[in-house]
Amino acid sequence: MGQSSGTPVRTGIQGRKRRAPIVAQSTDTTDWVSRYADEVIAESERRAPGKPVVVASGLSPSGPIHLGNLREVMTPHLVADEIRRRGHQVRHLISWDDYDRYRKVPAGVPGVDESWAEHIGKPLTSVPAPAGSSYPNWAEHFKAAMIAALDELGVEFDGISQTEQYTSGAYREQILHAMRHRADIDAILDQYRTKDKATGKPKKQQQKPVDEAELEAAEGSGAAAEDDGSGGSAGYFPYKPYCGQCGKDLTTVTSYDDDTTELAYDCTACGFGETVRLSEFNRGKLVWKVDWPMRWAYEGVVFEPSGVDHSSPGSSFVVGGQIVRQIFDGAQPIGPMYAFVGISGMAKMSSSRGGVPTPADALKIMEAPLLRWLYARRKPNQSFKIAFDQEIQRLYDEWDKLEAKVADGSALPADAAAHSRAVRTAAGELPRTPRVMPYRTLASVADITAGAEDQTLRILSELDPANPLADLDEVRPRLDKAENWISTYVPADARTIVRAEPDTELLSSLDDEGRESLRLLLEGLDTHWSLDGLTTLVYGVPKVMAGLTPDAKPTPELKVAQRAFFALLYRLLVTRETGPRLPTLLLAVGAERVRKLLGA
Repeated sequence: MGQSSGTPVRTGIQGRKRRAPIVAQSTDTTDWVSRYADEVIAESERRAPGKPVVVASGLSPSGPIHLGNLREVMTPHLVADEIRRRGHQVRHLISWDDYDRYRKVPAGVPGVDESWAEHIGKPLTSVPAPAGSSYPNWAEHFKAAMIAALDELGVEFDGISQTEQYTSGAYREQILHAMRHRADIDAILDQYRTKDKATGKPKKQQQKPVDEAELEAAEGSGAAAEDDGSGGSAGYFPYKPYCGQCGKDLTTVTSYDDDTTELAYDCTACGFGETVRLSEFNRGKLVWKVDWPMRWAYEGVVFEPSGVDHSSPGSSFVVGGQIVRQIFDGAQPIGPMYAFVGISGMAKMSSSRGGVPTPADALKIMEAPLLRWLYARRKPNQSFKIAFDQEIQRLYDEWDKLEAKVADGSALPADAAAHSRAVRTAAGELPRTPRVMPYRTLASVADITAGAEDQTLRILSELDPANPLADLDEVRPRLDKAENWISTYVPADARTIVRAEPDTELLSSLDDEGRESLRLLLEGLDTHWSLDGLTTLVYGVPKVMAGLTPDAKPTPELKVAQRAFFALLYRLLVTRETGPRLPTLLLAVGAERVRKLLGA
């Protein structure tokens, strides 16, 4: 039905040198990205030989764009990037659904209060930005943070504003075509409706049989509630005008003439009504279940994933497949369903709720390659969680182990492929921390020093005396991410505060065994003053106390003794029985202060 007349906004990897595309064919059958790339390239050649491959994402800037929405972008991005690596031209479209209606005031958004409720029903681009924002409207405010995050993640895309598309008349032909075929669209939609459009009551018989479990899933997802344009007494119309007086979409089309394209509507919000010529009118849009398949045909989209709520029976993707073929003479994209992304304990995220972490939030505490890896290593239909709690330390440990395996060639093919997609794109490498130190170590040091750079450098330079750290820039940006995590997500009562003075009461209450264990530790400080050395020392003291050699294999009894010894050290150093890893803690406190606090 045509090509996009919207002005694409290309963003990508700022300041990164472009390299020639890596031309290669898929050889790893266990890698989901490669498998989709094979399928998409073949389908694109079948549909439009010699033309760029088109993949798409859609984002609604109705509020903070969260980490669940990021899967909508990362899934096609990874496939598009693999296609670029093979030397093919590819366009990754991101449709900004900024002409959607403002549905409700999201909770927890700074600068927003209930007064924003007066704008419900207006296009997102007609709603004021939160108070204090430098952006001209609501949509631009929330798009900006996402665009910056995508740039940091190395995601290259062509952005298309649906406000610009609709208000410029780019879709005029498609709108008139849909209105001419409104009865056909209505018949397709009616196969999936669970309620009679005239009475609003549940249908006694479905024209298209739907499994009860599937129907329940559709209802639960919210997909069944998507506006399909039905409900007007004058008949079915797949087009919704925005009111010429109050600017809201609380309008009802009362008549339409195919020959003259005259359309009459009334607004239930303000009582305004008018008659316009749809061949000239640009203040309205197709309802979502018609709008999406129209765009598939208009842009020639070959690949676009969708969330489970759009893939249920009767929802947009399912119905859109019939509408794009039968109405717009197009084809449905290859469209894998993607599962939800959780945050620690949360199972599902909604951008209409405040306080839901965004990609920008994640990038403050983790490097871009790690965040890319989380999306690359799991198939789209597999759910996963992104850690903002202590689990982030284990996640980084897992990442560092994978890096080591990739370096020595022992990584499994699928793991190596996911790693490759995390650290580089077809355009080049993503920025990396030059010298890798464990995230948990950096976090512990940041916790203890409260960000004091001189103290941080002293501690980190002592971790490996044979190769001391000379400059904190060597461990950035990972150090900065760890500091942000400590200061933002670790509760105040869980922060580490080193004692200022010895606990004389606890020291005087120790028995001979307790005093001897401290003596052995203090005696070994000078010769073991490194991360590895102190690790050997703190684990070795209980072994020596048990009459064993420092390298003896641990037994269940020995592990109990080690835990008791560690608890004693924590109590003497930080007043509680747990804390950062002891070797790191000892380095952070410093040998002189350790001796003082342990009663030397």
